[in-house]
Amino acid sequence: MIAPLTPQALKSWVDEAAGPPPGPDVAPRDAPVIIDVREGWEHQRAHIEGSLHIPMQSIPGRLGELDPAAAYVLVCHHGMRSYQVAEFMARHGFERLYNLSGGIDAWASAVEPGMARY
Repeated sequence: MIAPLTPQALKSWVDEAAGPPPGPDVAPRDAPVIIDVREGWEHQRAHIEGSLHIPMQSIPGRLGELDPAAAYVLVCHHGMRSYQVAEFMARHGFERLYNLSGGIDAWASAVEPGMARY
């Protein structure tokens, strides 16, 4: 299953994973692997800090580099290409898949208003 994820929820998840451990009785939350599937020029123009840039057409040849047990958030401009990549990954055994709702455009609007938009 591919779950939609709002920009605000992704920001919270990343911040929580980067923060101090929640306490002795609570397991820390793993940070998601954010994969930006846009073209190089798009990624250069605007991207989420720490994201892994793997253009959509390169995903099939690079699946072996990815841990099927990890949580992945797929990102593109508005969320269509990233959803297609998430579906492809799901067919290849990846289970913890999230699609950034509204893509980098929504991220720029909700989380990083100073980010370049196109």
